[in-house]
Amino acid sequence: MTNDNAQRAPAPSADADQAALKLEEFLPYRLNVCANLVSEVLSHVYGERYKIGLPDWRVLVTLGQFGMMTAKAIGIHSHMHKTKVSRAVALLERRKLVVRRANRADLREAFLSLTAAGREVYSELAPMALDFARRLLETVDAADRAALDRALKKLSERSAKLAADIANRPSPR
Repeated sequence: MTNDNAQRAPAPSADADQAALKLEEFLPYRLNVCANLVSEVLSHVYGERYKIGLPDWRVLVTLGQFGMMTAKAIGIHSHMHKTKVSRAVALLERRKLVVRRANRADLREAFLSLTAAGREVYSELAPMALDFARRLLETVDAADRAALDRALKKLSERSAKLAADIANRPSPR
């Protein structure tokens, strides 16, 4: 067997044609593949220039948008696990892009905000990200963009509801 043959996917069998679930047609899989591809390409836009990863980028952009937030609020807004937020904040603090201020009302948490250097990175990065999004969206007909936006909002809302329903379901005994 040549190396080329080893790289090819096997030919579908007759049973595969009858499969109830075809991964390449499965909506959650397709959304995940699209999101991963978009994130991978976008990460080149900010990763090469600013040497930050996706979680760092999300924290930086969230603080750029809202000004000051707790790590917990950033996690909720950006749909990131608290561990990823914590690591991203630590990296951004080491790079002097984010500063932490104690919350006097609750010393267990801190308020995070961008430093002057962080705001400068955000002001350079935001137009690049918006340009990338514009170029990506050009592939969708102008007449379909509002429908795409509505569909994404509905899918996100439904996913959140389904996740809450599963979380609130009594555990099997």
